[in-house]
Amino acid sequence: MKSIQEIKSEFDHTPENERARLFALYETDARKGVQAVLTRYRKQEQKLQEERARMYRMFAFEREYCGRGAVCGIDEAGRGPLAGPVVAGAVILPENCDILYLNDSKQLTEKKREELYDVIMEKAVAVGVGYASPARIDEINILQATYEAMREAVSKLSVAPQVFLNDAVTIPGIEGEQVPIIKGDARSASIAAASIIAKVTRDRLMKEYDALIPGYGFAANKGYGSREHIEALKALGPSPIHRHSFIGHFV
Repeated sequence: MKSIQEIKSEFDHTPENERARLFALYETDARKGVQAVLTRYRKQEQKLQEERARMYRMFAFEREYCGRGAVCGIDEAGRGPLAGPVVAGAVILPENCDILYLNDSKQLTEKKREELYDVIMEKAVAVGVGYASPARIDEINILQATYEAMREAVSKLSVAPQVFLNDAVTIPGIEGEQVPIIKGDARSASIAAASIIAKVTRDRLMKEYDALIPGYGFAANKGYGSREHIEALKALGPSPIHRHSFIGHFV
């Protein structure tokens, strides 16, 4: 008779689509520890099925528009900070995409975003990233700079999209059908993927800036107006990556 630890290890090393055999094999084992193992993995199975159902709903727009050509999700990160660039992501996911846990990047932990970034980069048909610098934001305003970053992200795609799923905006100067979706990063898998790419790219960049420009806490606050950031801004003055059009109330 296998020990409870051996049964647990067996579940851990058995693919999810083959675990039904293990449930059937051990369901008559009267040991409380074995039944606890079965309960644990049944809960995992239920959560996994719920996540697959959620992701099926997240691909509703992609299924609706895929007959018209490649569908691209677009989103940005960093419209609100006092410092750093705005970064845009553009992502084309494959049909029958099997990535789970895609969501608005703000709803995910940093660890989960990093994990999903690697999965998206591996499985996506194409990924593009665009930037608009703090100086450019000051020059043409944050909205126009965001559009510029989005156009750059699209221009870097290796596949030309025919349909763009956008997070609540219509982007000037992009050829193709655009579908603005309110709260799109929580409703469209492609937009969610783009938001993760943009957020992780920008966060990594702000950590690099923190090493180059210490004192403002960019690694922690990512350029947003935290209390510590504003105190540092008042004490040290603006850094080369601060947006002058955003910090007039503080300096």
